[in-house]
Amino acid sequence: MKKSYKIDVDCAACAEKMQEAARKTEGVKDATVSFMTLKMKVEFEEGADPAVVMPNVRTNCKKVEDDCEVYLD
Repeated sequence: MKKSYKIDVDCAACAEKMQEAARKTEGVKDATVSFMTLKMKVEFEEGADPAVVMPNVRTNCKKVEDDCEVYLD
């Protein structure tokens, strides 16, 4: 399953950090962050619940870039 999320990030380098943090989150198969469109596209592992995984993605992103935001709704 793939889903797209609106994000708020200040620079392309920060977006890259967010992308790597999202990819390392359990339940995420792949993630792509676009600074230009301010979107994060997440592909979830089979059987993973996005409602459970995405709060962990947000937490991991904030660990590497504390002033970023991932909007889950």
